[in-house]
Amino acid sequence: MPTIYLSPSLQQSNPYYGGGNEEYYMNLIADAMEPYLTASGIDFVRNNPEDSLTKTINDSNMGNYDLHLAIHSNASSADRAGKATGVQVYYYPTSTNGRRLANVIADNYKGLYPDPSKVATISTTNLAEVRRTKAPAALVEVAFHDNPSDAEWIRENIDGIARTLSKSVADYLGVPFVAP
Repeated sequence: MPTIYLSPSLQQSNPYYGGGNEEYYMNLIADAMEPYLTASGIDFVRNNPEDSLTKTINDSNMGNYDLHLAIHSNASSADRAGKATGVQVYYYPTSTNGRRLANVIADNYKGLYPDPSKVATISTTNLAEVRRTKAPAALVEVAFHDNPSDAEWIRENIDGIARTLSKSVADYLGVPFVAP
């Protein structure tokens, strides 16, 4: 049975337009993923919201996981606050499987996000959760939480995001996706 490391954001200090924060909403998505993963025969371990990013990465690296999935939401730079929309799925440039995972997520996400042309995969060496994890990893920025329409879209699509991410994990692992 495949096992994944599920890592919703630890960032309480990233406020959402209209209230709440990144850690809260990303944990709601991870909570909603659990029944889909279980029904699909995928075991998972989740990070502890009280831990640091370093501890999360170390915990992931101590296990034998088939993938590491970091779930975040995005914010624009101060000069463009609230203006950007879209989805970004990051992977480490030399990780063939990380890139494959990111592409599967992006392909599935295009059927959910209102503007599929704004769903992108991006290679990066700057994000620790794709650079420092030993399992193939992707970090998905589910939408922009500082943009009013994207923040509302996240709130209204917790289950849809969870279902899409869970289906992507199943597709990547080559197991049938089963909705509970």
